[in-house]
Amino acid sequence: MSRVCDPAGHKFIPVEVEDFDIYTGIYKILAAIKPDWPQENIKFKIFTDGITNKLVACQLDPANNLGSNENVVLVRIYGNKTDLLIDRNAEVRNITVLNKAGLAPKIYGVFKNGLSYEYYPGVTLDTDTVADAKISRLVAQQMAKMHKIQLGEEVPREPMVWDKIEQFLSLIPEKFTDASKHARFTSSFGSITRLRIEYERLKSHLVKTESPIVFAHNDLLLGNVIYDESKGTVSFIDYEYASYNYQAYDIANHFNEFVGISIENMDYSRYPSKDFQINWIRIYLAEFLDNPTPSQELIEEIYKDVQRLSLASNFKWGIWSLVQFELSDIDFDFGRYAEMRLNRYFEEKNAVYKELL
Repeated sequence: MSRVCDPAGHKFIPVEVEDFDIYTGIYKILAAIKPDWPQENIKFKIFTDGITNKLVACQLDPANNLGSNENVVLVRIYGNKTDLLIDRNAEVRNITVLNKAGLAPKIYGVFKNGLSYEYYPGVTLDTDTVADAKISRLVAQQMAKMHKIQLGEEVPREPMVWDKIEQFLSLIPEKFTDASKHARFTSSFGSITRLRIEYERLKSHLVKTESPIVFAHNDLLLGNVIYDESKGTVSFIDYEYASYNYQAYDIANHFNEFVGISIENMDYSRYPSKDFQINWIRIYLAEFLDNPTPSQELIEEIYKDVQRLSLASNFKWGIWSLVQFELSDIDFDFGRYAEMRLNRYFEEKNAVYKELL
């Protein structure tokens, strides 16, 4: 019997989109989910915000701009070997639950190496808009709403961050396939053993945190936040890493993204100040606790946890980038990105340990 649904009950389309010819596969996907769309009236736009997946907007009636979600379908094509890093079935289940709560786009269909889902009108954030008072308030409130979601099962005691870092560490080769990459890795980081030892030290310090375990996005970079100015709303997309995690980790991870993801333009002077973070956390807690005046003591406590878990965020994405350095065929300097994230981790860790632990 042929497979007609994915594990979450969505239409399954037995198509694999090939890198060298994405449009042939996309046309087949659209024929399955939008059979009334004439091919000759469909136009495509490739988004370039992501660095591991391809995202293509498929628009009916090109006379209209991308301003309505009714005539636009998004097709996300997974990056090469990303299934080693991500549980795709869990991702689809999570999006489905969050969509019912009004917090994620509707999935139209799942294909062999990706999925198709609803388009959210708006623009992705950049290093200026993410710090805007009105927009940052919306992001804080939206994150709090997501953190209140229960997926139906008992909340696990273990946050995902530790298992995920261990998974990434296990995928870094003892010796990189490319000799020049291995030489660069050795020059920058010494050895995989050194990184594993560093991880154990990090975990031994941070596992003591009492930050609540919530359902978290875990990858709230600027390109994963859509701002719709006409409606005055923000929406989150791309739930590849969504899972239960420390509340403060999700906040810290978002703050780390204020510096930008472009290697040429990453600027740590953009990292939010304590005053900005305190105000952001106050807004977040007002929504999360349904209390317009959360205590200053709780705000300060979460702020401290955010600084601690900022270390875990930088370490995790540094290790993730080393996996991509070996596996990915995308034109992006993952080695340099790993250096920047892990250098930031090493620069910050002693000060954080000394002040807060």
